Amino acid sequence: MSLANHSIFPKIFTILRKKQFVFAIYVLLAIIAGTKQYLHHSYNNYLIFKYVYWHTVDMQNLYSNYAEYGDSNHYGIIFSLLIAPFALLPDGMAMILWNIANVLVLLWGIYSLPISLNKRTIVAWICAHETLTSLFSFQFNIALTGLMLLSFSYLIKKEEIKSALMIALGTMVKLYGIVGLAFFFFANNKLKFIFAGIAAMLLLFILPMAISSPSFVIQSYSDWYHSLIHKNASNASLTSFQDISIMGMCRRISGNVNIPNGPFLLSGLVLFALPYFRIRQYKHLAFRLMLLASTLIFTVIFSSGSESPTYVIAFAGVAIWFIVQQAPKKTWVISLFVFAFVLTSLSPTDILPRAVKEFIRLYSLKALPCIVIWLTIVYQMLKEDFESYSLTDK
Repeated sequence: MSLANHSIFPKIFTILRKKQFVFAIYVLLAIIAGTKQYLHHSYNNYLIFKYVYWHTVDMQNLYSNYAEYGDSNHYGIIFSLLIAPFALLPDGMAMILWNIANVLVLLWGIYSLPISLNKRTIVAWICAHETLTSLFSFQFNIALTGLMLLSFSYLIKKEEIKSALMIALGTMVKLYGIVGLAFFFFANNKLKFIFAGIAAMLLLFILPMAISSPSFVIQSYSDWYHSLIHKNASNASLTSFQDISIMGMCRRISGNVNIPNGPFLLSGLVLFALPYFRIRQYKHLAFRLMLLASTLIFTVIFSSGSESPTYVIAFAGVAIWFIVQQAPKKTWVISLFVFAFVLTSLSPTDILPRAVKEFIRLYSLKALPCIVIWLTIVYQMLKEDFESYSLTDK
């Protein structure tokens, strides 16, 4: 009997398409990553997160360097409430549960997307490896990606209050979340969306006062601002594990660490904004999904603070771009996706030789495929008529 006719293969594909199986695999990855890092005493990021809660309770500066982890926090004070249930548990258990919580929020976001169940599952599988990379660092970026996806989905479903809450929460933990405002023009009730956003921001501003004090919360926002300014100034480097961005690529390839971010950010914002002039395309779901993909990738490739675990955000954008492309997928689309998967997602792994991995890191080349795909998205959004795009399964 030939392999092609063997009944096991259809069964395997049926299992892979099941939502429950995807959830089980993601939870398993979260457990494996958390357990491995705990056993190897490699969980400095988690200690930073954990002490955000304890320093808030003790009303100590959230952004100082502390001996417990030899580093500093860069998340907003509302994060103290998100991490609180985990900070109260023993570290080993807490790390695993923290990772599980993050992947569940990401999957919540992916499975909220207004596309078929099969396409949502494909997005989840595409994002799985990049999620694992972030899990080893206990990154909140995993959940933040979920919040960004939810902010889009709720807005498309005319649930402006929920969308505004997701944007507010993401923004007040990590400023990346503010990019959810890119979907503003898709809001059915824009005033409701605006007032809901203001109310959500006020609520999230007040909540940490329950475990600290009003004066400490106000001071913490001032401290947060100054910490972000300092971090942004120190991100530019020719050798660090950060600055995996379009600016970082140019700085490292040229060897000039003094190349400024400004011209890149201005050019990027102009390109990002150009598709908004195609107002007649707003009504097409494919156009909206392409803007979502553009937003997710833009957030990472134009941030000097981007590091390898941050790319879970950008790769969600790559996955959405890929599933929007029409079937049968053109050769150049598949080639570009494979290029992204190998150079962006697999570059930190042992699949590639050490020398190759180091070369990719030193020149921020992990960003390159995402930059190419982002420029492709901008071109497609400016050029194509999305009325002809079909998002049915084929």
